[in-house]
Amino acid sequence: MEVLVIRHGQSQADLEDRHEGRADFPLTDLGHKQARLLAAWVKEHYPPELIFSSTLQRAEATARFISEATWAPLQLEPELMEWNNGLLAGLTRQEAEQRFPLPPGGRRPHDTFAQTELYIEFRARAETFWSRFNHEYVLPGRFQRVALVSHGMINQLFRCFLQLPVVCEVFLATGDTGVHLWRLEESRRAVIFSNRLDHLCSLG
Repeated sequence: MEVLVIRHGQSQADLEDRHEGRADFPLTDLGHKQARLLAAWVKEHYPPELIFSSTLQRAEATARFISEATWAPLQLEPELMEWNNGLLAGLTRQEAEQRFPLPPGGRRPHDTFAQTELYIEFRARAETFWSRFNHEYVLPGRFQRVALVSHGMINQLFRCFLQLPVVCEVFLATGDTGVHLWRLEESRRAVIFSNRLDHLCSLG
């Protein structure tokens, strides 16, 4: 089974350099253009049979473009939402640094900070989704290709996919509407490509 993993298009918070997380900002005009180009590219090269999306509007709007282009049904999935960043949501980077400076030594995986989701809880949420997805969709062999549309949450899914430790410094770079393709074959897991942005070439 192939899993197409996609980050949403540019959002208003991206443009304003704000902490986004659970702040539900819409796509910008550029974000809509990116999503349309993405949808056309996915339809031509890697059309999914089913799409799962975060319920936050920047991801859902991106996913709907793909769904409309490919006729694949769209299923909203709260577990694919971005990290719950508590009181940081919607603040500019500068405001956040002033109001909620990081504790000495930084944030530890078991610490809460500004009412945020614990790092360990964030990973557990990704593991819960991945386990359910694996047992309900991968193992039964119901689909050849499924798409997941999410956020920086993609990094947690990536760590789950590769069975990396909870605390690690391995990150998956992903741009706006960046596309990643993973493949599962019984116990084998393969990364086919990462952060494809070919569809945005026409934007210059």
